[in-house]
Amino acid sequence: MTNNCPHISGLHLCNEKLAKENQDFTGTGGISKENHSLGFSPAFIDTETGKIYLSCNKDGTQAAIHILDGLPEELIIARDLQNNIVSVKPSVTPGFVRDGEFYTRQQAAALVQA
Repeated sequence: MTNNCPHISGLHLCNEKLAKENQDFTGTGGISKENHSLGFSPAFIDTETGKIYLSCNKDGTQAAIHILDGLPEELIIARDLQNNIVSVKPSVTPGFVRDGEFYTRQQAAALVQA
């Protein structure tokens, strides 16, 4: 995986940070493959607006994992030369939706482990 956002990865969500979070939360219930069976769907929340976005593929269908492709233009900060999303606003946080409520990875992991 190439590091598409080395100068902004500390603040902005990018594909590399999503991959790192997946590694960090493996085995805790804080990743999609470990909590999907409990009704969690990968999503993002913009903490500035409180708006929740389900993780979607480029074609708009719901994604099984966290990907940036389906996020709306107003959240996008950078794209690569192939027009792929490289990073989004720092207020965008990955997590999950279950029964209409947003959970951070930490919150989802705590529920899965309970």
